[in-house]
Amino acid sequence: MKTLKNLTLALVATATLVACDNSKKDQAQKNVDAFSNYVDSVSVVSTENLNANWEEIERVYTEKKLQAQSDVETTDDSGVLKSKLNEANSKYTEFKDKHLASSQELVLAKNKMTFRNTFFKGQEIGDDMSFAWVNKDNILSVYDTFVTTAIENKDSYSREDWDEIKMMYEALDSRKNTVEKEGLSSSDNLKIASLKVKFAPTYTIKRTGAKTEENAEAKK
Repeated sequence: MKTLKNLTLALVATATLVACDNSKKDQAQKNVDAFSNYVDSVSVVSTENLNANWEEIERVYTEKKLQAQSDVETTDDSGVLKSKLNEANSKYTEFKDKHLASSQELVLAKNKMTFRNTFFKGQEIGDDMSFAWVNKDNILSVYDTFVTTAIENKDSYSREDWDEIKMMYEALDSRKNTVEKEGLSSSDNLKIASLKVKFAPTYTIKRTGAKTEENAEAKK
């Protein structure tokens, strides 16, 4: 009788342990699935929405990851779950790297556009820099604003800035060739020539100086 009682207790204990272990596995599976699904969901969100909610995305990611890891570590025979957890984590890391790189590119592109626009009173300059909005009636004013802005801020520009300025300057000159055929007055043409003479030495001196400073910094 005593033997039977002990056997019954052992069976109950075993059943309890199995049930407990299964419960842990189910919980671990649930949290690993939740983590994996979360990674899948954020990886398809638009860059604009990602930027607006990035801190919250990172917070939830960390929370779900830690919960899933904790449950997996306390579960026996968790090889499959660990593999799924690592796969989801790797996917998020790759997604995060791409997002941050893309965000940095957007910031640089926005900064470049803002820099360009300062030379034209806020007028947006497309990547093609066609200056289609420049005509015989406003081209003198455009040149004057461009040259005045460059000279007034000459000490603040880097070598890369001067390279960008040169690119815009050459594109504006290209537009001037077209505008001349559309009836640019001789008077405005002469005034533009005077502005160009004023700009040339400033560009040469300041660009050379910025390049020299850049090389000196690189040697440090």
